[in-house]
Amino acid sequence: MFQRFFTELREARLPVSLKEYLSLLEAMDADVIDGQVEDFYFLARTALVKDERNLDKFDRVFGHVFKGLANTGEALSAAIPEEWLRKVTEKFLTEEEKAQIEALGGWDKLMETLAERLKEQKERHEGGNKWIGTGGTSPFGANGYNPEGIRIGQKEGRHGRAVKVWDKREYKNLDDSVELGTRNIKVALRRLRRWARDGAPTELDLKGTIDGTARQGYLDVVMRPERRNTVKVLIFFDIGGSMDAHIKVCEELFSAARTEFKHMEYFYFHNCLYESVWKDNRRREAEKIDTWDVLHKFPSDYKVVFVGDATMSPYEVTYPGGSVEHWNEQAGGLWLQRVAEVYPHMIWINPVPERHWDHTPSVNIIREMIGRDRMFPMTLEGLDRAMRELGR
Repeated sequence: MFQRFFTELREARLPVSLKEYLSLLEAMDADVIDGQVEDFYFLARTALVKDERNLDKFDRVFGHVFKGLANTGEALSAAIPEEWLRKVTEKFLTEEEKAQIEALGGWDKLMETLAERLKEQKERHEGGNKWIGTGGTSPFGANGYNPEGIRIGQKEGRHGRAVKVWDKREYKNLDDSVELGTRNIKVALRRLRRWARDGAPTELDLKGTIDGTARQGYLDVVMRPERRNTVKVLIFFDIGGSMDAHIKVCEELFSAARTEFKHMEYFYFHNCLYESVWKDNRRREAEKIDTWDVLHKFPSDYKVVFVGDATMSPYEVTYPGGSVEHWNEQAGGLWLQRVAEVYPHMIWINPVPERHWDHTPSVNIIREMIGRDRMFPMTLEGLDRAMRELGR
């Protein structure tokens, strides 16, 4: 079977060498994996595929050669995932039962009731409809159902109905050295250029050298400052949460912007802009930067770019205390309006396809605050339009 696998990979024009095939067999002999089909798939892909452009061909050949092997009962292992055990108290409800559960009635009532529960509750609860706990129909806790509630201590959303999320998140810095796929993004960003010669005279002025030599009668080397793009850019990256699905394209944009804009500053935020931002996600709690300081440090001739999906609870934009991680004294929308007042050239780049925007209330709220024509999709055509808007 392995020999047939190797032969069909070669017939599909994958550049698989005999040495790589033998390395795969050695790994199998050494019991690198447990013998499950899924483990063998990843091992074979690692050993035999050198270029991600060939992944699709590899998958087709693998599926053809090993079709049905997963169901033969070979090397099966049974283990109940820990996540299943943690959710054993989760309550599954019918649509009729869900319709009978009433919402508490908005942000203020939720926060007031949560404060009362925190004072009264003395022990862990599960499966109920009142206390903070797991499962059940209470508006407070994890792995349950309520049409309007506050999610606490749950890894990720399930029904998309939480008004507020209380969790400490860990975010990863975007890698600005990523080059794969950035070429087309660079081309789009190049529309935002204003050339000027500044700095030390380090570049040969060929025309000036020829002219000076002709006039002087001897070689007269003329130097000039290098021509640079003088556009100054300030970028705010939304990080974490729903943006995890867009990390790759954000890293590509970050890398391309670093190359194209010599005068560029960047900061991170989560979901909506509040009173502080940061530059290092690993030290964001210890090294926060006041948003007011950013607005005062960088003058109004900077071009401002927000990068984020703008997908969150509307309360995170419109209410004090709406942030998912801390109590913000002022609404996030107020900070967005302040940025718009300081920087006349401001846009928002959204990685979510444009056709989905009207179905997300928070996206429409932010578009109204910054200007509906200032949000652009993170496509090459969208970036092209965004750079034209900033260049006006």
